[in-house]
Amino acid sequence: MSTPASWNPPVFYHPSNSEETFTIPPLVYRPYNPESPSWSKTSVDTIVGTPPVKSETSIVLEKLPWDGYLEEDIPDKTQGKVMRDLRHLVFTIYDRLFGVVLITNMAILIALLVYGVNSQRLGLIAVANIFVAIMMRQDYVVNAFFFVFTSVPPSWPLWFRLLMARVYHLGGIHSGAAVSATLWLGVLAGQGTRELARGGEISVATVEITWIILMFLVGIIVFAVPALRSKSHDTFERVHRFMGWTATALVWAQVISLTNDWKGNASLGYALVHSAPCGLCSLILPWARLRKVPVRAVVLSDHAVRLFVNYKVFGFHPRPVPGSFSRVSLDPLNEWHAFANVPVPGTDEFSLVVSQAGDWTKELIRNPPKEIYFRGTPVAGVLRVNIMFRRVLFVATGSGIGPIAPCLFEKRQPSRLLWTGANIVKTFGTDLVDAVKEADPDACIYDTRVHGRPDMVKLTYKMVKDFDAEAVVIISNEPLTKKVVYGMMSRGIPAFGAIWDS
Repeated sequence: MSTPASWNPPVFYHPSNSEETFTIPPLVYRPYNPESPSWSKTSVDTIVGTPPVKSETSIVLEKLPWDGYLEEDIPDKTQGKVMRDLRHLVFTIYDRLFGVVLITNMAILIALLVYGVNSQRLGLIAVANIFVAIMMRQDYVVNAFFFVFTSVPPSWPLWFRLLMARVYHLGGIHSGAAVSATLWLGVLAGQGTRELARGGEISVATVEITWIILMFLVGIIVFAVPALRSKSHDTFERVHRFMGWTATALVWAQVISLTNDWKGNASLGYALVHSAPCGLCSLILPWARLRKVPVRAVVLSDHAVRLFVNYKVFGFHPRPVPGSFSRVSLDPLNEWHAFANVPVPGTDEFSLVVSQAGDWTKELIRNPPKEIYFRGTPVAGVLRVNIMFRRVLFVATGSGIGPIAPCLFEKRQPSRLLWTGANIVKTFGTDLVDAVKEADPDACIYDTRVHGRPDMVKLTYKMVKDFDAEAVVIISNEPLTKKVVYGMMSRGIPAFGAIWDS
């Protein structure tokens, strides 16, 4: 087949610029042959990469939001590679907080060892670190931090808002305090054993309990190592939960025993009131608000289900806000899963979008429950930082739309959505997709089954520039989240995503 010599490429006007014209390059000519089974009403073959053509009274080329993004230049990363990687990969805010807590504790430990210390003081400092570690994971403490840090108005300098928006890295304090507590307990165990051998004040029970707690904390830390935690996350959660509970109970026993050893002439009750950190009781507070509540399940597809809950069934439970999540379970003693809260405008309901990501979610989608357990209170997450910025680009892949959707619906500031996934309408249903389009008519919904996997860094950068976004918030899997956040931050664009620290 060949192109007829007399064929001239037609000239078209650009749909967004009547002054600009362009031509379609020569196409492969296919003669009309109604007997051919492969013949269709179009007389040209489709060329891969050619924009789709609409034809009514005239031909208009439909421009897609991502057209040409691969050909557009993306600026080089700032700073040298070593400095850039140290700043964004090695010494993140999380790591810096961890380092500050650990180094401070080590400095205090060295000073005490130099000037002399007894088991009573070592025990008090160890328990204080355990208390801090627990409090940094307490729902109300986390929400208090987010409330204070995200109260910074969008009119304040960007560099300051960027720093405050890293509030979701406060897990570094939790990890630093937990590791420090383990080190203090190690020193306490050694010092207590030495004092016991010399006939000191400390009792055998206190020394034994200290060694047992130390073994539990070492086990928790080993399973919390990122490589092992991501490989066996369910095992990590069970070890963290059951060993943590047991260690906390033993810490109370240790406090009582150690206080009794050093109470002098005072009564044990009086000594406990003035020494035991009552803050350890905060560990049970979320469990005191354990609720089994009715849910209304709407199956979106074989891969996703939406659970609707009336927040008033929680009594004094606060209404969930965009950017928060709830912990739910079918078996409260064994496993818990966190899902973003999606408030339903104009109703007393909120919903959780659950997509298939393992055996638990797969079973939940196949057999939606009529009741489910909720624990604690809605907790602020990384998406809550979006309220600190004037214009935000939300990036979601697949079920990442669940946490992002309520932020779009809130319409707190101008925002744009980039949502990629396979068979998005089929997977998540027309109701959710239509609601997203209504909240952001110019949303970029990219179906990877149709268009292939995109270069997310390039596509995100293009949308940042097109929309003039001040910040990017992404909800995706761990590798892609880290890649996009690094790709934006290393080019001077504030970007935020989950850090998988719990």
